[in-house]
Amino acid sequence: MSNTKTNMVLFLLFLVTLLLTMATPSISDTNSFVFGGCSRLKFSPGSSYETSVNSILTSLVNTATFTNYNNFTVPGTAASETVYGLFQCRGDLNNDQCSTCVARAVSQLGTLCFSTYGGALQLEGCFVKYDNVTFIGVEDKTEVIKKCGPSIGLTSDAFTRRDAVLAYLQTSDGTSYKSFRSTYSGDFQAVAQCTGDLSSSECQDCVSDAIQRLKIECGSSTWGQVYLAKCYARYTEGGVHSRGGNDDDNHNDDEIEKTLAILIGLIAGVALIIIFLSFLNKVCEKQRGGK
Repeated sequence: MSNTKTNMVLFLLFLVTLLLTMATPSISDTNSFVFGGCSRLKFSPGSSYETSVNSILTSLVNTATFTNYNNFTVPGTAASETVYGLFQCRGDLNNDQCSTCVARAVSQLGTLCFSTYGGALQLEGCFVKYDNVTFIGVEDKTEVIKKCGPSIGLTSDAFTRRDAVLAYLQTSDGTSYKSFRSTYSGDFQAVAQCTGDLSSSECQDCVSDAIQRLKIECGSSTWGQVYLAKCYARYTEGGVHSRGGNDDDNHNDDEIEKTLAILIGLIAGVALIIIFLSFLNKVCEKQRGGK
């Protein structure tokens, strides 16, 4: 029995070490997949168009190391062979995070849209697109994807705070829409961003459209996000993944609390097992002594 008790103690220490390691804060994942799409038309492997596509994508990855937006055009021998491309990183990412995200997006885009004339991919932290049809500087409010959280019925106060953060995202000083916007009121937080090729007025129009769709389509949901072709808007009650450092801290605090709760439960369970084994050991010793 003594060996069993020793093994249980060692197992308990192992659990403590493992769970404390799991509780270490980590940066929110900016590379998780949001959406992707490809054109139907495909080019031939080894063609000049493939060379142009590779050149565009390489340029996007390289420039993401020092800026959070850029676009490129590689002329072809014919108009249909010209390649246009851009990337846009979330405004609160630093250069290293932006570069890592764009490299990941380009890698996934190469797999998802293998040999296609055009493709687009959105990760949590960045957006990448290329095509042989010009889209640079063209406003496009086509809805790409929308997601809404559980509709549990918000209180009038919650509605007021949600509408307040969304209204703030629509305010304009003439230039602010060119950059990432983030705000919060109480538990509600919201973010919005356009691709850098839109003018301030076009961006305001795009974000306003996305916000109106959020209000209509997500109704009383606790969170919602709408991605249009050239902008997005999202809100949540309790934390936006793309808010930046503060949200990472809140997210990590929640994870630590959950992990510690599991840890306490496991420790209590193992302690009960040890007490039970100790009791059995004493009973067995008494029985052997009686004999």
